[in-house]
Amino acid sequence: MKKYILALDEGTTSARAILFDKESRIVAVAQHEFPQFYPHAGWVEQDPMDIYANQYAALTECIAKSGVSAEEIAAVGITNQRETVIAWERSTGRPICRAIVWQCRRTAAICEELERAGHGEYIRERTGLRIDPYFSGTKIKWILDNVEGAAALAASGELMVGTVDTWLIWKLTDGKVFVTDCTNASRTMLCNIHTGEWDDGLLSILGIPRSILPEIRSSSEVYGTFECMGANIPIAGIAGDQQAALFGQCCFEAGDAKNTYGTGCFLLTHTGERAALSDHGLLTTVAATEAGRPMEYVLEGSVFVGGAVIRWLRDEWKMIHEAKDSEYFANKVLDTGGVYLVPAFSGLGAPIWDMHARGTIVGLTAGSNKNHIIRAALEAIAYQTEDMLCAMNADLRGIYEGEDKTVSCLRVDGGASANDLLLQMQSDFSGVTVKRSANSEATAAGAAYLAGLAVGFWRDREELKSLAGEGESFLPQISKLTRAEKLKGWHRAVRACRTFAEE
Repeated sequence: MKKYILALDEGTTSARAILFDKESRIVAVAQHEFPQFYPHAGWVEQDPMDIYANQYAALTECIAKSGVSAEEIAAVGITNQRETVIAWERSTGRPICRAIVWQCRRTAAICEELERAGHGEYIRERTGLRIDPYFSGTKIKWILDNVEGAAALAASGELMVGTVDTWLIWKLTDGKVFVTDCTNASRTMLCNIHTGEWDDGLLSILGIPRSILPEIRSSSEVYGTFECMGANIPIAGIAGDQQAALFGQCCFEAGDAKNTYGTGCFLLTHTGERAALSDHGLLTTVAATEAGRPMEYVLEGSVFVGGAVIRWLRDEWKMIHEAKDSEYFANKVLDTGGVYLVPAFSGLGAPIWDMHARGTIVGLTAGSNKNHIIRAALEAIAYQTEDMLCAMNADLRGIYEGEDKTVSCLRVDGGASANDLLLQMQSDFSGVTVKRSANSEATAAGAAYLAGLAVGFWRDREELKSLAGEGESFLPQISKLTRAEKLKGWHRAVRACRTFAEE
């Protein structure tokens, strides 16, 4: 009898594998970190073989640690860092360059050229996205234009390009399956989110041949099988990490919202079957959708640097030894002493979208110490989320006139959501209830749920809701006046950050 679902969670800095049982309880976890490369200012790369090797190692270690037979695993679901692009040779499986990571800003000039050519509205109408180096399309164009031999391989039918989910499935199935799902495709700036197909107009604009791209499928169906420890296990779920977290939090209805505090921060609100375009700097993208169901959509706000600012304090400034230490040191001071930190290391995402902005610390005095800066870093995560939430509510009021669909309860997950001080700050700055996910692995759970539904391991969404527990809630504790003053200071700091980058 099949008793378990295995989720592969390939993130920006590590590859993880998590085994879930029928009650959605975690049976075993394995995690392997892999290096990042920064060859030039604003460039971020990874080795595709590092990604696969570490993900496969986590997979086999997780099964071994659990003591479970591979024969007992009903299916595998995959969730992944989105927008990261990998290109490889069809015949050899050899990557032709390092993976270009979602944070990489190398294609800023291509994006500016697209804007000047007047393609912005066409792209927005078809993809729900705005022109930005964040998305995969300009990364693929950069590879074709700059990596030696890439264009020739594409012309000969030998080049394959995909996001991380596509790469992992192609490797696991020994090159038999070349697919992606609707959520990952919707983040490429090449997919028409209304039809669920690659858009010929966008491919033409960027000079990308359709032949190098994978087939787009739903987020929950059997794509193929792979051999593992003597068993053939179906791969039956795929979703980009943020859509997987939304599904894992059981946000299935219009108005349901979650924020994931990972490397970045990602606020998603479900809009049902309505692909509503934002008037306030947010994105429209595809929600994880099972085979046979109508396409579902979300509004999304993306902050490029969320929990990564804490890692920056740890690795580059040596202010803390572990990420969890940030809460301890931040609590050693009552406030930031007027210090604001704007972590625009890769530009500013939603709702501002300034690709040239760079990190800034303002308000320093002779009395400022590391505790003030650490607290300012945590506040920056909450402030950026509040900016997205404000834009989200403005959009929701326009979309659902006469209906109260604004976000009053924000469900949260991700590594930094373990920080009580951060979640209290979020509730204070946003004036909403913040509810921590009862499942500490909401992203992996989402991938597991999608795979489980595809093979009948779980019956339907209602059964999934019955498995979700109640997490801890945080309520606002500061006055509206104090909140307004803090937000005013934050917005002054953001303006200073952008002013510095103007030239």
